[in-house]
Amino acid sequence: MQPVENFAPRVLAWFDEHGRKSLPWQDDKTPYRVWISEIMLQQTQVTTVIPYYHKFMASFPSVEALAAADQDEVLAHWSGLGYYARARNMHKAAQRLVDEFDSEFPQTVEGVCELSGIGRSTAAAILSISRGVQAAILDGNVKRVLARFHAVPTWPGDKKTEQAMWDLAEYYMPSERCGDYTQAMMDLGATLCTRSKPQCLLCPLQADCQARRTQDPTQFPIRKPKKAAKPEKSIQLLVLVNLQGQLLLEKRPSTGIWGGLWSLPELALDESIVLHTEQRFATQVKRVIPLSPFRHTFSHYHLDIVPSQIQVAAVNGVMEGDKYQWFSPQDAMALGLPAPVRSILEQIN
Repeated sequence: MQPVENFAPRVLAWFDEHGRKSLPWQDDKTPYRVWISEIMLQQTQVTTVIPYYHKFMASFPSVEALAAADQDEVLAHWSGLGYYARARNMHKAAQRLVDEFDSEFPQTVEGVCELSGIGRSTAAAILSISRGVQAAILDGNVKRVLARFHAVPTWPGDKKTEQAMWDLAEYYMPSERCGDYTQAMMDLGATLCTRSKPQCLLCPLQADCQARRTQDPTQFPIRKPKKAAKPEKSIQLLVLVNLQGQLLLEKRPSTGIWGGLWSLPELALDESIVLHTEQRFATQVKRVIPLSPFRHTFSHYHLDIVPSQIQVAAVNGVMEGDKYQWFSPQDAMALGLPAPVRSILEQIN
């Protein structure tokens, strides 16, 4: 993988004419605003992120506001974006910035990497875009551009290959217009050098792109070696409704799926809804209404969910301070809820 000359100037010239310059986080490129956008954009498309970003910044316009917020409030604003550890880590990092750094981001990539949930590429993006620091990034878009430009013959997730690509990314990083170059590389991967149907004829790097000289540029980056099929799990989720029309929600543990979010009581598929509900919550089940089952897919397994609505009499088994709590339907929908739970509650509302 020999680097070529004039790589960055070509990318920057293309960016000046075609790059994205009207995204909401580009209006005022503070480290805080760039950070929030970069975390939201992990695993999530720009079009999905934009309305979440506007709402999040309206509620938490500064690192101090985010640090002072309750975690439940932060998770409520994140509800629907998925990968909720991102929000929990962001909240922790904001509190540390306020407590230990006088609300200012560290000056170096290594310093920013010490904050929860921030890796090398994200730290470099924050510093290069907001402060013009000469720090290369290697996110998914940049990996794809470099892997195709050099027709990298091995999977980029391989340690040796990844290090070689970091070396390339650093080599190509210019000493001036660092923020523009970082944004340009992300834009190039997001708009032209896409996973499928890359628009090679419009690419500023087409003349030297090794992948374009092959019959199928989309064979690069090399795919990750296949794993076995995703495992499948099945659960029941219970929507308990009391005589006042309130819903019973359960606060999930801080780790694991949906960590720290409010969810529905969970039950193994082969357990009796009536027996479990009456014994666990010291109540009488009046009626069980089956709801539509569905599948929710995580990155590492499929979860088949069988929901039911359970109408119950007076409940004596939910103590104040317990992990369970009653909410009105309106209050429940305002909480940070996993997407599958929100869709179940929408069914009954």
